[in-house]
Amino acid sequence: MRTIVHLSDLHYGSINEQIVDPLIKTIRQLAPDLVVVSGDLTQRARSDQFTEARALLDSLPRPQIVVPGNHDVPFYNVFARFAHPLEKYRRHITDDLQPSYVDDEIAVLGVNTARALAFKGGRINEAQVAWLRERFCSVGTDIIKIVVTHHPFELPGGKDKSDLVGRARMALEQLSTCGADVFLAGHLHISRADHMAKRYKAGGLSSVVVQAGTATSTRKRGEVNSFNLIRIDKLDLTIQRLIWQPAENRFDASITDHFRHSLTGWSRL
Repeated sequence: MRTIVHLSDLHYGSINEQIVDPLIKTIRQLAPDLVVVSGDLTQRARSDQFTEARALLDSLPRPQIVVPGNHDVPFYNVFARFAHPLEKYRRHITDDLQPSYVDDEIAVLGVNTARALAFKGGRINEAQVAWLRERFCSVGTDIIKIVVTHHPFELPGGKDKSDLVGRARMALEQLSTCGADVFLAGHLHISRADHMAKRYKAGGLSSVVVQAGTATSTRKRGEVNSFNLIRIDKLDLTIQRLIWQPAENRFDASITDHFRHSLTGWSRL
C-alpha cells in the first residue's frame, strides 16, 4: 500500500499563519510515502513568498512531487512574466518542471500547466503528453499511474469550462493507450473526488480526478482549508479530506471517497 499527501494552493503571501505548524505536525504524523503539491505555492511569485514556501517544503517528508501554478508566474512584472516566467520558482523550489516518482506500486508524474500568456488559465502541450505517455507505457500494467497538474482535467458542477486545463481532450486521448488512473490538481480551492467519465471518456480511459482545496490560503472560496490523504492498495483507492478545525486548532478527517479498479475501469464504491 502507498499513501500520498496531496496539498495545493498554499498561496504564501496570503496565508493563515495559525495553520502552518498544525499542518506540518499532521503530515509528519501521517508519514506518507510521497508528498504532492499541485501548484500556487505563492500569491504573487515574489522571492520572499517562495522562500517561505521553500521552508514549508523542507519541513515536510520526502520524496516530493511539486508543480507550479499560475500564481507562481509574476503578475505585475511584465518583463519577468514573459522573459523568465518561472525563474524564481526554479531558483527557490525546483528546477525540475517534469518531476517523477516511480516505485513498484505507483508512478507519479508532474507537469507544468502554468503559462505566461494566460493569467489564470493553464495548458498542456503535445510534448508534455508525449513524455507522460512514454513514461507510463514503460511501467507495468499493475502500476497505478498518477498525473499531477495545477489546472484540472475535470470540474465540479457550476464551474466555467475556462478553468479546465487547455487541450485536456487531446491529452486524455493520447494517454488512453497506456492509461492514467488518477489526476491530481488544485486551482479551484475546492476539494472533491469524482470519475473522469462524467465529462468525457476518451478511448476507453477510465480515471479518477482528485481536487485539493487550499491548504493554507485565506482565499478559501466558501470552503475550509484542507488537504487530501490518498491511500492506494493495489486496485483500491481511498481519498480522505482532512479539514481545518479552528476551535480545536488541528486538521481532522472529513469526507472519504472510495474507488475500485476492475476490467471496466475505476468505479466509485
